[in-house]
Amino acid sequence: MKYAVVTGASRGLGESIAKLLIQQGCHVIGVSRSKNDELEKLAEENAVTYQHESCDLSSPDAVQHIFNLIAERVFLSNVETVHLINNAGVVEPIDTAGSSDVEDLAHHINVNLLAPMATTNLFLKRAKETKVPVVVTNVTSGAAERSVYGWSAYCSTKAGLNRFTETVALEQEELATANKVILFNPGIMDTEMQGQIRSINEEAFKDVQTFRDYKTDNDLRETDVVADALVTVLLDVKQIVSGKNYNVSDLL
Repeated sequence: MKYAVVTGASRGLGESIAKLLIQQGCHVIGVSRSKNDELEKLAEENAVTYQHESCDLSSPDAVQHIFNLIAERVFLSNVETVHLINNAGVVEPIDTAGSSDVEDLAHHINVNLLAPMATTNLFLKRAKETKVPVVVTNVTSGAAERSVYGWSAYCSTKAGLNRFTETVALEQEELATANKVILFNPGIMDTEMQGQIRSINEEAFKDVQTFRDYKTDNDLRETDVVADALVTVLLDVKQIVSGKNYNVSDLL
């Protein structure tokens, strides 16, 4: 038996990942603010379970509470592997440094960086206690490796997520555990986040026209295509290289 916990599973890439894992016979717990009834129906059709947990990922207390409850459900003696897929993320605030409220920055950091760090920490602790291995996938971005005008928050949190993931992978390897921690760069997809980006004015985000052109020129990948590339990697656990940054462009 395999379990997967997917954040941001109600729509976009998270929904596509959850759907494909269900179709491959994996029990899935989706963590998001809103529920997805279609995933429940799909799970019934595939003789697995889909459970939804509502969680405000910007609240450290909520993250700790909900993921401790989830860990109790998935780290069981008859479970072969637990997958934790930290997919949820935000791109706003999009603006030059000096233009954002502290509250907006704190929300951004909590969702994009603190929540994945906290959930990884909780699941690694439970994996050690139960001897059930965990595979953590942290969804990153090309913005982690370059500076983008107006994206100081997003570039910073994704860069931090990359370094955190690589460090944890190093630790788990030296500790000789069966746990693996990887990054996944999904590239540009047709999602609500892309719509948010296209709506920003050029003063706040100089590259906005490039993102509008992605949509006009049909350069945005469908989330099902991107999810399929990731799920193909995750299903072959033995071949997963801990610490690696898997780029969708290299997998398609």
